[in-house]
Amino acid sequence: MRYFRLVTGIVVIALAVWIILGEQMSGASADAVVNARLSTVRAPVAGAVQAAPRALGTTVRRGDVLATMNDPLVDGVRLDDLLMEQSLAEAEVARLEQELEATSDIRTHLEARAETFRTERLAEIETGLDHARIRLALLETSGAFGGAEADLAEVLDQDTDRTPGEPRLYEIALDHARERVEVLEIALRAARAGVFLGDGYNDAPNSEQRLAELQSVTASLNAELTNARSRLQAVADRVGRERLRVNRFGVAEMTAPVEGVIWEALTTSGETLQRGQDAFVLLDCTSVMVTLSVTENVYNRLSVGDSAVFRLSGSGQTFEGTINRLAGAGAATIYRNLAIAPSERHLERFDVLVSVPGLRGDPALACGVGRTGRVFFDRRPLDWLRNLWG
Repeated sequence: MRYFRLVTGIVVIALAVWIILGEQMSGASADAVVNARLSTVRAPVAGAVQAAPRALGTTVRRGDVLATMNDPLVDGVRLDDLLMEQSLAEAEVARLEQELEATSDIRTHLEARAETFRTERLAEIETGLDHARIRLALLETSGAFGGAEADLAEVLDQDTDRTPGEPRLYEIALDHARERVEVLEIALRAARAGVFLGDGYNDAPNSEQRLAELQSVTASLNAELTNARSRLQAVADRVGRERLRVNRFGVAEMTAPVEGVIWEALTTSGETLQRGQDAFVLLDCTSVMVTLSVTENVYNRLSVGDSAVFRLSGSGQTFEGTINRLAGAGAATIYRNLAIAPSERHLERFDVLVSVPGLRGDPALACGVGRTGRVFFDRRPLDWLRNLWG
């Protein structure tokens, strides 16, 4: 029995020493705080601010309108110049369309005149040819059968001054009649082919010549009209882009780029801001993390990617995490864009950042920036008791 008590005492002492050493030697942070990134909303244009009253800490969602900017002095000179250029281009297009319409009316009139000329000219040639054939037949008949026509031919052939061997007037008249018939037949064939042999050099009436000229003018006007319409479309596109620019810089909205809460309001309705000036600071609740500091011995044992456990003060809740950054001592600059700045004591130690996804999944802690606790990097002997008590 005495030996049993002795052994039991030794075991209890050894267990106590193991627990004390395990608790004291396990890697842990001196302090840890729930932190998150800050997002600054700046004025997109210069002008007066119009914003609905929002208290600090008000929840906002991505895309919510925080304020409206109105600039009555936005530069619209370029838009005015482009609008004038567009009006001139529209006037040029209208002028060319009117010229084309007038040219088309003239062409229609000339085509009607040319058609009338062709019809009547063919009728004229056909009539002349018919009469020429009749005259030729009369002359040929008078020479073949005699009679009154033959007597007339003899009378026509009486010429006392005619030398022997010269052709008689009858033969000349007959030859002339045959020539006239052949010439008119040639003229009729040419006219039916669209070529008129008037005056020995002109193959088309004046109306057809004018039509040929107007065809060239019409083609030139169509090319100019196409070019003018292209210029008008280009100017209209530039006017649209410039109008969008004027509207964008005349009236603009400041919207929340993240889902979170209003951390700072640096302006209010009625104030005038310059373009790019800070207006609101939002807490990005989707970027919750835990920042902490550790001693040099613990810091030198850590590596990025190691697991860690964050224990929340007060409730005793624990959350699994992963080391994302080891910033070392004096890491003040990396907190410029974080909500909770480090204390002087924190900066004297070695900075560590731990990602804790479980915080974002807990509705009560999704944006619980400022909550404190401790982070442990090793398993401790009494973790089972803390979990049971928590």
